[in-house]
Amino acid sequence: MPLATKKQAEVIAKKNELLQVIQTVNNYWQKANPVHGLAFWDNAAYHTGNMEAYALTKNEAYKNYSEAWAIKNEWKGAKSNNKAEWKFNYGEKDDYVLFGDWQICFQTYIDLYNLQPEEIKVARAKEVMSYQVSTEENKYWWWADGLYMVMPVMTKMYKLTGDKIYLDKLYEYYTYANSIMYDAEEKIYYRDAKYVYPKHKSANGKKDFWARGNGWVFAGLAKVLQDLPKDDAHRNEYVEKFKGMAAALKKQQQSEGYWTRSILDTAHAPGYETSGTAFFTYAYLWGMNNGYLNKAEYESTALKGWSYLKNIAMQPDGKIGYVQPIGERAIPGQVVDKNSTANFGVGAFLLAACEMVRFAEAKK
Repeated sequence: MPLATKKQAEVIAKKNELLQVIQTVNNYWQKANPVHGLAFWDNAAYHTGNMEAYALTKNEAYKNYSEAWAIKNEWKGAKSNNKAEWKFNYGEKDDYVLFGDWQICFQTYIDLYNLQPEEIKVARAKEVMSYQVSTEENKYWWWADGLYMVMPVMTKMYKLTGDKIYLDKLYEYYTYANSIMYDAEEKIYYRDAKYVYPKHKSANGKKDFWARGNGWVFAGLAKVLQDLPKDDAHRNEYVEKFKGMAAALKKQQQSEGYWTRSILDTAHAPGYETSGTAFFTYAYLWGMNNGYLNKAEYESTALKGWSYLKNIAMQPDGKIGYVQPIGERAIPGQVVDKNSTANFGVGAFLLAACEMVRFAEAKK
């Protein structure tokens, strides 16, 4: 077999292997979870991964699963219609309409609209987000997770409406978030203002940077750069933050490919963790696939991350294990094992797997 043909055959085999991984993992999750939950962040984060899997595979079952979830939730997040009571601090009730954990669902609704435009799919997103950007408030993103939940909503809303206010407010809100959470020395993020060093320290007196929190930001920046206009006035700053995180996180990867829950203090909460690692792996792969990160510099990091996800996190039946439960920090002594799974962790895994397929295709 000629060398070129042999290489093409290897690429095809690798791609098929990766597609099988996606199918095994996503089929396992959807069969195990036939009843759809709320349009809150944890479910919605899964659907961002599921929609990426649909975009790649065109498996109609994946699209139908997300659409059924959206219909159950009436294409809404938090459902209050009384704007006077809308809040943006933490809350799980229907009056927390401006809280980002209730807005991430709009990412999937807009994606579904783009596949088959029907106004009902985006009516609530338009109502909520247009109201939010009309206010003088700029402190909406006060926790790291919110940067994944809502930054991509802003770029999707810009593409949906053509209204530049979404890009202007994206930068304004992001600037506020950086002012309270970003560590310019380490080039990564505290989970929120409560955790800023030296007010808060890890178990061993170090800066305590939560892996999943930084995963939300790193992945969120990738999604923003994917949709941001090439001539956006602030593009270079988003790129700079993205590249800075890539360089900083690379140094903290463990030999088996994962990142510990407290990034700089590996003894604080040692052991495997999948959600942060999956978001990091996705962002590294996306960065290389889209020309933002140098392959010679980051390929090994990304492939080690994928090796952990595929060979340790993924169980033979498709279950994704070692996902730290819902929380906001690395907790010493918290048990995270092969049976620890969660919707958002599966979503993050699917994002990484889809980018691995694209990375393999680029090897042709």
